[in-house]
Amino acid sequence: MSKKYFGTDGIRGRVGQYPITPDFMLKLGWAAGMAFRSMGACKVLVGKDTRISGYMFESALEAGLTSAGADVMLLGPMPTPAIAYLTRTFHAEAGIVISASHNPHDDNGIKFFSGKGTKLPDEVELMIEELLDTPMTVVESSKIGKVSRVNDASGRYIEFCKSSVPAGTSFAGLKIVLDCAHGATYKVAPSVFRELGADVVVLSANPNGLNINDNCGSTHMAPLQAAVLAECADLGIAFDGDGDRVQMVDHTGAVVDGDELLFIIARDLQERGKLQGGVVGTLMSNLGLELALADLAIPFVRANVGDRYVISELLERDWLVGGENSGHIVCFSHTTTGDAIIAALQVLMALKRRAEGLAQSRQALRKCPQVLINVRFGGGASPLEHPTVKEASDRVTQAMAGRGRVLLRKSGTEPLVRVMVEGEDETQVRDYAEELAKLVTEVSA
Repeated sequence: MSKKYFGTDGIRGRVGQYPITPDFMLKLGWAAGMAFRSMGACKVLVGKDTRISGYMFESALEAGLTSAGADVMLLGPMPTPAIAYLTRTFHAEAGIVISASHNPHDDNGIKFFSGKGTKLPDEVELMIEELLDTPMTVVESSKIGKVSRVNDASGRYIEFCKSSVPAGTSFAGLKIVLDCAHGATYKVAPSVFRELGADVVVLSANPNGLNINDNCGSTHMAPLQAAVLAECADLGIAFDGDGDRVQMVDHTGAVVDGDELLFIIARDLQERGKLQGGVVGTLMSNLGLELALADLAIPFVRANVGDRYVISELLERDWLVGGENSGHIVCFSHTTTGDAIIAALQVLMALKRRAEGLAQSRQALRKCPQVLINVRFGGGASPLEHPTVKEASDRVTQAMAGRGRVLLRKSGTEPLVRVMVEGEDETQVRDYAEELAKLVTEVSA
């Protein structure tokens, strides 16, 4: 099994990086169960996406949790945000998702939610970390946890998603193509949109354990673009494997990314007097988003890349909406974490209120050319600290005279430096990005 991060809501926690193996999952389940039980009676929900390793890891995690005295409720394949919602609904102490999100089938990972559907408290995360370094002990037989299966989990989540739009809402007359990435939305997403009246064509909703995110979903938009054109659909919606990211396609076949969807949602909230503050993006959000929001006098701040940082910034400012260009969009008016189906519904409602198509509604945001080059390096000193790289970055920034920006950052999951340059002139932007990428490569050699 590949190495994946153990953390809360899909980000790396202080526990660091662990190989996700059955042995580790057993120990993790026990450590989590012991930590949760220390606070009293313990009920834990466990969900997963559709990758084949989920069966094996679910069993190991279940064994570890019950050996610590925790009761387990199995949800089966469900979107990650559904576990956050159902953890609150069932008043459980925690929810656990077995998923590697938008990654290939041979990866896997763990995501945790607190009983409130948010990240685990720091003290609980620390307790789990400490317990992972201690020998496993099984509670006495009379205190071993019990396991049950929640048979109506899908129905509960479908109704929750539908409740995020006004009662009586109908999308009748709207033809939508859905790409479910052979992932966790394959059952619930088609039902949500059909029950709201849309004419739905479904792609990539036949998971076999190996085809999740395989040339489909929000990371591979070409099949959806082709289907929207072939079906003469009004728009297309693509989810990732665990259902927390969304991208769209307009009726012309053009991709509409997370920045544009975030703008449409924020503008709609402002027009209805429900925005509450501003919008949180990330360091990778397109400059065009910032400029378009400024035209509407909507405050905009950038957080570090990663949904954890977006959510943290939203909570600190008491704002309601934020997201990433990858399509991870948080709508605190409706839920506690990024939810692709909820976000897509908010976009459709915004279009309905304006009586606009997606192609027309996105026009108020003019994206600036953005070139991203990934440069692999072999470890050791960060090439970002090299004087030559710093000097070149400063020089390029000054040359763009406030009409563009440079972002150099290390990947959080791979030995890569991401070189991004953004500005108004595409040729200039590409030249600058290639120049900086070449320097990073040279100092990394």
